[in-house]
Amino acid sequence: MTYQKSLNIPNSELPRLVVIGGGFAGIRLIKEVSDRDFQIVLIDRNNYHSFQPLLYQVATGGLEPDSIAYPLRKYVKRFGKLFFRLADVEKIDPEQKILYTSEGDLSYDYAVVATGARTNFFGNSQLEHFTVGMKSIPEALNLRSLILQNLEKAIVTLDPTKRQALMNFVIVGGGPTGVELSGALAELKKFVFRQEYHDLKMSDMQVFLIEGAPKLLGGMSEKASQKTLAMLTGMGVKVMLNCRINDYDGVKVELENANPIPSNNVIWAAGVKAAPVPGLEAAVHQPSGRLLTNAFSQVKGFDTCFALGDVALIEDDADYPRGHPQVAPAAIQQAELLAQNFKNLLQEKPLKPFKYRDKGSMATIGRKKAVVDISGLYFSGTFAWFVWLFVHLMSIVGFKNRLATLLQWFNNYLNFNSALRLIIRPYKRNI
Repeated sequence: MTYQKSLNIPNSELPRLVVIGGGFAGIRLIKEVSDRDFQIVLIDRNNYHSFQPLLYQVATGGLEPDSIAYPLRKYVKRFGKLFFRLADVEKIDPEQKILYTSEGDLSYDYAVVATGARTNFFGNSQLEHFTVGMKSIPEALNLRSLILQNLEKAIVTLDPTKRQALMNFVIVGGGPTGVELSGALAELKKFVFRQEYHDLKMSDMQVFLIEGAPKLLGGMSEKASQKTLAMLTGMGVKVMLNCRINDYDGVKVELENANPIPSNNVIWAAGVKAAPVPGLEAAVHQPSGRLLTNAFSQVKGFDTCFALGDVALIEDDADYPRGHPQVAPAAIQQAELLAQNFKNLLQEKPLKPFKYRDKGSMATIGRKKAVVDISGLYFSGTFAWFVWLFVHLMSIVGFKNRLATLLQWFNNYLNFNSALRLIIRPYKRNI
């Protein structure tokens, strides 16, 4: 088969496999699929892969952005004849098997949608407009600037009500991101801000964690949830369970069953919604936005389109009727099996159905504070914290990234003397 040149991809006699998205699923798939069997094209709107579980550490000045980001071209060059294109995929035509992108059109034989998820504001445009998300490196850098800018403003603000709003930090969502960010802010207040902002009354800085459910870390064990609540409370975080945010205007947080909180710092970590490619609407599950697939990751109704990771909802797993967890291990496992199934497809062998292997969950609350659930076992404290460090360190792409991250963690562990609390790119609030 031959193709017209598009996106400057050369002709090939091999079937063309286009992977949309350079997240966990996308990069694992291109690692596992052989370029002897396919002409592989990776398309992403960014030229880097980001390790999202550590975004909160970038936001709180614990890590440099390039410690958790890896250039996709540097990754792609390991695999010989693989092509990368920096572009937005605007639409997919599954009938004609054409991708329409911001940089040109591209024909394909097989397309894999691995576009991940975006922040879910549950239809509230006010919250989307005024809060800060935590799904990307630019958002993490925005949050870092916002934290520092508002502390600087608080120093020169004479009105005590306005000063309190500048020093109240509200995190919405009690999952791993919300818990970890709350703990990091509490530690900054205790170990860093008291010294660096000595002309501010740091007892006025309040960290609120709002969760609509009756427990934190809903996907983890009851022991992990209770321990996390105890640790955060002991660190001074005001945890509000069974509490929902109704609205936010950039100045005051309106709550469903509690008093309003004046705040200029509201971080939204309350959920995600899949980000499918336009053109596959017939297979979109509502309200999650995920693409319905069979056990082989084929998008429902479109045999040459596949979906992986956060954007996919496999219907045929009775153990996960609402879909698999939107976490990196699930995305990676799906990608590994799909790579095997592509080989089976070419060899006309039966495809293997996906079965998720839950390897456990973990979250860190602060220095030497973490909770871990693995294979029905639960543990917490210092050992759990070292397990968390090791797992996240080994999951980061690139030796240089791992070394830089380890050195920064070691420095922070010894003296909290991070030099990353810089307002390089001031954040302009939408007020």
